[in-house]
Amino acid sequence: MTVIDERAVVHERARIGEDVQIGPFAIIGPDVEIGRGTVVAGMALVEKNTTIGEDCMLSHSAVVGTDPQDLKYHGETTHLVIGDRTTIREFATVNRATAGEGDDATRVGSDTLIMAYAHVAHNCVIGDHVVITNAVNLAGHVVVEDYAIIGGMTAVQQFVQIGAHSYVGGACRVTKDVLPYLKIGGVPTRPIEMNTIGLLRRGYSEESLNHLRKAYRFLYLSDLNTTQAVERIRAELPMNDEISRLVEFIGTSTRGIIK
Repeated sequence: MTVIDERAVVHERARIGEDVQIGPFAIIGPDVEIGRGTVVAGMALVEKNTTIGEDCMLSHSAVVGTDPQDLKYHGETTHLVIGDRTTIREFATVNRATAGEGDDATRVGSDTLIMAYAHVAHNCVIGDHVVITNAVNLAGHVVVEDYAIIGGMTAVQQFVQIGAHSYVGGACRVTKDVLPYLKIGGVPTRPIEMNTIGLLRRGYSEESLNHLRKAYRFLYLSDLNTTQAVERIRAELPMNDEISRLVEFIGTSTRGIIK
């Protein structure tokens, strides 16, 4: 049964699914769709043009679907799309997209956790099973792939890509792309090691880990430049899913990778 507190404000054009709970003083704006079983806590704001999946949690004073903080935005209709079973904690903010810059939606995947005071800017694309910890700031157009973890108080520059299964340490300044499966940290931010523990927890085989270790030795522990390292990887390693993803990520990087 859907329960909407009498002190909440729900726009007449909002579409509220079954078993949704909306707390006191929450505000649900026009053209918002909230999926079955989602909880919107007291004083949360879902401004407009936002789709939220099933079994999500918006904590007290979370703010999503607000206008992009972009001087190029002039009121165009843009969107925010959030998947299923995603949690957005207290005072976190997620903006809609800016129009005319590719996809007209900011996207957050399923089973993702965005902790308190984090900010996800316009046109970001966040994958599934991502953890964005406290006070992380993602600038516009940042891509965070599946299973990545970003430590607290980290700032990520616009258009940066953070690869799948990577781990970004706390209080980092990320200005270049972070390769999949890599752990980075420190000031200045630098590669630390492969994210072995995370990969083992997710069921990667020792054979796959050994192939990735060899690839990262070519990239980071040799005298090869990135192009030469990729050539050695292609020549000497099986192009399984992990190695193919790594090579593809390097090939499509626009900001360059952290070295």
